[in-house]
Amino acid sequence: MLPMLVALLTLSPLRALVAAESGLRLPLSIDQILLLICALVCFGGLVLRRGRLLRLERNPTLAATIALTAVFAIGAWTSASLSEWLKEWLKWLVMAGLIWQLSFERGGRWRWMVYAVAVAAAGNALVGLYIFLGGSGADHLLILGRFYRAFGTFGQPNPFGGFMGIVLPVCSMAAWGRASQLWANWRAGIPVNAVQIAQLLAWTASALLLAAALLASWSRGAWLGTAFAALVLVIALPRQLRHGLLLALTAVVLIVALWQAGILPNALVARLTSSVGDLVSINDVRGLDAHAGNYAVIERLAHWQAAVEMARDYPFFGVGLGNYSVRYAHYRLINWHLPLGHAHNTYLNLLAETGMVGLLAYLVYWAIMLRICWSLRRHPDAFARSLGVGLLGCWSYLAAHSFFDYLFVNTLFLHIGVLLGVQAILHRQTQSALQLE
Repeated sequence: MLPMLVALLTLSPLRALVAAESGLRLPLSIDQILLLICALVCFGGLVLRRGRLLRLERNPTLAATIALTAVFAIGAWTSASLSEWLKEWLKWLVMAGLIWQLSFERGGRWRWMVYAVAVAAAGNALVGLYIFLGGSGADHLLILGRFYRAFGTFGQPNPFGGFMGIVLPVCSMAAWGRASQLWANWRAGIPVNAVQIAQLLAWTASALLLAAALLASWSRGAWLGTAFAALVLVIALPRQLRHGLLLALTAVVLIVALWQAGILPNALVARLTSSVGDLVSINDVRGLDAHAGNYAVIERLAHWQAAVEMARDYPFFGVGLGNYSVRYAHYRLINWHLPLGHAHNTYLNLLAETGMVGLLAYLVYWAIMLRICWSLRRHPDAFARSLGVGLLGCWSYLAAHSFFDYLFVNTLFLHIGVLLGVQAILHRQTQSALQLE
C-alpha cells in the first residue's frame, strides 16, 4: 500500500497538465486512477488480513476528520447538484481514509510519505521556475517586463503558490531537524553520519527551491500565508514559549524597520501594497469600473459579495458543498458572469456552501489540528519534533492563505490528507512516550 501512496502523491499533481496537454481522453484523471488502485490494494489487504485493519485506535485527528465529513454530508439535502456535492464531499472522505490507513503504520516507514510530498512539491517547483524564466509565453502572466508568473502543473499561479506554501514549512523544519541532530552529534563526539549530511543537503535544497518557486508564483496570498507561517514557526520552535514570542517580536520589528527604510525590494512591496487600499475601503463593488490595475481585486470582491448573498438566503446549512458555482448565476453581480469554481476565500466559500454550521465545524476542526500539532513539540525524537513544528506551520499557512483563495483544488487535498496522517502518527508516538514517562 505504501508504494502506491508514494506514486499517488508524486504523480497526482500532473492532473491539470495531463488534461491540458495529453491527447488521451480517459474517463478518469490520473489522480483518480491512482486513488482507485490504492483503494483496491487497501481492500485487498483487508481481505487478506480478514479485517484486522478495521480495528480503530484512539486517534483525535481521524475522529475530528470523520466528524467534519459528517457535518459536510448535511449539505446533500440543500444541494441543487448532488454530483457537485458528492465530488467535493468525497475529498474529505478520501482524506479521512488516508489518515486511517496511515495511522496503522509502525516504525519509520511513515517518513516515506513526507519524502513523497516533498518530491512532488520540488518537482512542481522546477516546472514553475522554468515557466517563470520564459517557459510560459502567456502574456497575461507577464511580470516585471521579462518574467512570467509560475504555475507549475496546476495551470494557475495561486493554487501553485498554495502547494509551495503548504509544503515549505515541512521541508524547512526537516532541514532544521537534521541540522540540529548533526550539531548535537558533533558536540557529543559522535562521528558524522554521511547519510544525515546528504539528507540535510536534500531538505535544504528542497526548501530553497520551494521558496524560490513560491516567490515566482507572484501570489500575494501565498506570500502573506508564508509570512504568517514563518511567524508561527519562530514562536513554536524554542522549548520556552516566552523565547519564541520574543524572537517573533524581534522579527516583526526588524521587517517593519526594513520596510520603512526602503531596503526591501520595491517590486515586492508594490505587489503587496497595491491591493490593500481596495480590499479595506471597498464595501460594494456594484457599479465600480474594473481596469488593469484593480481587476484582480474587484473580481475577488465580487465573488466574496456573491458568497455573502448566498449565506443570507441559506444561513444555517448553505447551498450545499461544491454548489457555489451551481448557484452563482442567481447571486452574481453585473459584469461578473463566470463563477470561477469558488469564492476565492475558503471561509466565505464554506459559509455560502455549508452555512454557519459548516463554517463553525471547519474552524473548530482546524483549531483541534493546531492544538494537536502544538503538542508534538514534546515528541522525544528531535527530527520528529521539528516535523511536528513544520506541520503547525503548514496549517497556519493554510489558515492565512484561505482568506484569499480556496486551496482544496486539483489534488492538494491528497497531500493535506497524507500530512494529517503523518500528524496522527507523530501524535500517537508522543502520547506513548509521555505515558512511559
